[in-house]
Amino acid sequence: MRPPSDTSLYQRVGGRATIAAIVDDAVRNIATDPRISQRFRHADAPGLKERLEELLCERSGGPCVYRGRNMAEAHDGMRIRDDEFDALIDDIARSLDKFKVPAAERAEALKVLRQMRSAIVGH
Repeated sequence: MRPPSDTSLYQRVGGRATIAAIVDDAVRNIATDPRISQRFRHADAPGLKERLEELLCERSGGPCVYRGRNMAEAHDGMRIRDDEFDALIDDIARSLDKFKVPAAERAEALKVLRQMRSAIVGH
């Protein structure tokens, strides 16, 4: 049975605990992904997890407030390539699959992330 259409993505994926688990798993995927792990070699892993969790929570309609910098500012000068962005999306998609996020919600979550491409890639 599908939830009512006015139910947020945040609620449909299981709320903050599920988002936290997905983010935790995704950060592990990213750290071991040879396509992009070097980009995160010196990252503050706890801070990255916290900001990514806030971002996904907020953008999925949850009660969180993202406290990080805007995406363009945060990635300025990094020259992120399309293939690197795609690798990050792949790693998050693997985590969504691991936690059995239903196909519609998976697609919606990935769409939310892909909307940030222009603010991240090529700066």
